Amino acid sequence: MSFIEAIILGLVQGLTEFLPISSSAHLLIIGQVMGKDPGATFTAISQLGTELAVIIYFRKDIARIIGKWFASFRSRGGAHSDGISKDDPDVRLGWLIIIGTIPIVIVGYLAQDAIDTTLRSLWITAVVLIVFGIILGLADLLGKKVRPLESMTYRDGVLIGIAQMLALIPGVSRSGATLTMGRALGYDRPAAARYGFLLAIPAVFGSGLYKLAKSFSEPGGAYGYPETIVATVVAFFVGFAVIAFLLRYISKHSFLPFVIYRVVLGGALLVLLSTGVLDPL
Repeated sequence: MSFIEAIILGLVQGLTEFLPISSSAHLLIIGQVMGKDPGATFTAISQLGTELAVIIYFRKDIARIIGKWFASFRSRGGAHSDGISKDDPDVRLGWLIIIGTIPIVIVGYLAQDAIDTTLRSLWITAVVLIVFGIILGLADLLGKKVRPLESMTYRDGVLIGIAQMLALIPGVSRSGATLTMGRALGYDRPAAARYGFLLAIPAVFGSGLYKLAKSFSEPGGAYGYPETIVATVVAFFVGFAVIAFLLRYISKHSFLPFVIYRVVLGGALLVLLSTGVLDPL
């Protein structure tokens, strides 16, 4: 039964990681329905599968960004020996990913106890699903929607990084938070989504690997390593398909269906908690 549950959780992780509806919230809810809280460690490790999907999907972009970023240090005067300028869009994007990752690293480390315990209350999750869903809808509707990724400033990179930091709270959604801030700052949907995908890589891999290493010295949780590995593999394949779907979808459609879904889910969750059907944890 544990492996069936792990497959279900892997499907949920893969389906919801990149959509602005919060994968951690869904894992909490599904886990509660199955009678087990997967735990923050299981969630962080299973996210390695979806982030590996991001790396493979954007492998050419990532290789180009890394190559140009390192090449930009080989300078001679104002120009670079291999023609790579510090103002090159890929070099700037590399720096944007670095500085945008700093907020979540600092807060994630300092607040890890609260992240693993207090912030996993389904009461918080329900309210956050609704509130941040509405904020996403307003940002998508009112944003100028014209700025491409190449025009992103370092200030904007930090602001989107701060938004990503909020995703440490189940229900916020990493993709939802970065998309919301990106849209509020006037970036078009593909630009906001692409930066959000790339920005998540160091943060999620860092968190997942840290939790994995920590689990060796502090074993426990609802699922062991075999189940967690199964969930991670399933999340990888499903997540890869979802990336392709989302990038096609947002090029022509708004986030309204996701906003409605978040509000309905959050409202239903409040009802279930109020009537005692679900335990808030």
